[in-house]
Amino acid sequence: MKGTIGAIFLLIVTMADVSGQALEDQYMNEWKKFYPSKAVRAGIRPAIFSYEDRSSQAIQQWIDFNVKVLELVSKKSPETEISPIDGRLLRVQAQSEIDQWQVLKVQENDLGLYMRLLANTLPPVLEQTYLTNSEKGGLVCKRLTSILQLANAASQNLKQVAQQDHDNSQRIFDELLKTLDGLKAQIKSNACDGFEARLQSAKTVIKELSDHVSKTLSNSISDRSDILGKTEYARRLSLYTDSDLIPERLADMALEEIQLVRQLMDEVASRYLQKAYRQSPLPETFEGRLEKALEDMEQDIPLNSRDYEQFWQELTDKAIKFVEEKGLGTLPENQTLSIRSAPESAGPAARIGWVGAAPPFDPNPWTTLYLPSIPDTLPAQEQVDFWSSFNKPFNRIIVIHELFPGHYMQLKISRETPHPHRLLFPYGPYVEGWATFCERVALDEGWDAGNDMTMLAHLRKRIENANRAYTSVMVHTEGWTQEQVMKFSTGTALVAPQFAKSLWYRLMRSPMQLTSYFYGGAQFSELMKSEKERLGDQFDLTLFMDTIMRTGPIPIDEFEGIFAEYQ
Repeated sequence: MKGTIGAIFLLIVTMADVSGQALEDQYMNEWKKFYPSKAVRAGIRPAIFSYEDRSSQAIQQWIDFNVKVLELVSKKSPETEISPIDGRLLRVQAQSEIDQWQVLKVQENDLGLYMRLLANTLPPVLEQTYLTNSEKGGLVCKRLTSILQLANAASQNLKQVAQQDHDNSQRIFDELLKTLDGLKAQIKSNACDGFEARLQSAKTVIKELSDHVSKTLSNSISDRSDILGKTEYARRLSLYTDSDLIPERLADMALEEIQLVRQLMDEVASRYLQKAYRQSPLPETFEGRLEKALEDMEQDIPLNSRDYEQFWQELTDKAIKFVEEKGLGTLPENQTLSIRSAPESAGPAARIGWVGAAPPFDPNPWTTLYLPSIPDTLPAQEQVDFWSSFNKPFNRIIVIHELFPGHYMQLKISRETPHPHRLLFPYGPYVEGWATFCERVALDEGWDAGNDMTMLAHLRKRIENANRAYTSVMVHTEGWTQEQVMKFSTGTALVAPQFAKSLWYRLMRSPMQLTSYFYGGAQFSELMKSEKERLGDQFDLTLFMDTIMRTGPIPIDEFEGIFAEYQ
């Protein structure tokens, strides 16, 4: 009872403070308390001394806080001391949290939520190099208590579980118990008074939760489908875009783009073939023309990982010079980027590569682009097949998207602005929309001019983006099957089979995010068109690009008002 009264008092105090200055700063502070693990991953290192509390009491307190914040920003009261744009971002964020915890009630039906938190209680502490041994020992003890609390919260909160979560739970429980068994050897001493008792309690509660899942919750397997349905998809799309965009309109836009880009691909492929095979007639069908052009594209490949790495270094230097010469934005003063081949120790990830971007608040914000790699010891044909997927024309577009003036440059500039909350709570369609838009701007300004293969690679990526949005709508509102997605993606949308095969998983896990490439890119393109029409010869490309990057990831339709203030 005493703890309950204390929590209520804390909530009242928090509510009173919400209406004070710097509402966005207060929200960030409360967010860090509720999501300390996310805060650590964002580079906010002091958050490591806390861990998630998912008791019903803590969840309700978080819901109440977000409801109060939503009330304040919706009123647009002067007492909130927040700009209209940041108020809008905060409203979207608060609505998202309320939706997750009060509407969808993930704490009652998502076993994976607890499993992920339990699995990650100890590794972040044991692996960090910025903690002293004594700090690690003390934190290990606190995390053992967190395991106890999380397991109890899972038992008390969960009302049903998904079949897949239920099936995976035993493996995760076994891995956690194995970690606990080896914990004492890892920290090499008792971390605190009562360490053995805490360790034993953690093991016991994990075994109890395992029994609870296998015996009790096995009778409450939900028939929850990953398919959202028309009503729920429309609701989430409205929340994600913070607009009145409806699924039918998004599908129409995406399908129109697919049809347009097919025509553009035919024009480019035909132009290329006429130049490359002057003595040969063009294939009679669109499919034949495109297949021949793409076949040639996939023969322009690196020789090996070393050649690929050198190619990317030269490509990056070329992109930097191009951005500067064409005024595609003001380059950051200090480059914090390195490019290297993905290590074989990365396992399957080494075959696709990744961007090791520093978290937004990391004190050493270095970004590493890990290029796809394959051992030189594998059969020659296997290496040729591998590199054909990462052909050079494809990479000439990716360097714009991922680095300059795309993701890397935009994020680096955003770090230097006085809007940290925009880094934590970005407007979803902005991020991928910006990088997608940059491809078109660079090509319009003459990037790799005259190279039909580079243009074809861009169009192939452009149509894939539209396909992501279109199939997202069709799967979740029209009940498309995986077979239908595969047929449409490879046939109508001309997506490479290896990419089409991986699409279904993303459609199930992140249907809204998949729309951002096309929808965000379309919004930025429309914004530039509008500004060019408004300003005519006075349009300043550098000012346009700089303003977007320096303002940060806000709702794209807000930029119209920002630019209107300039002239």
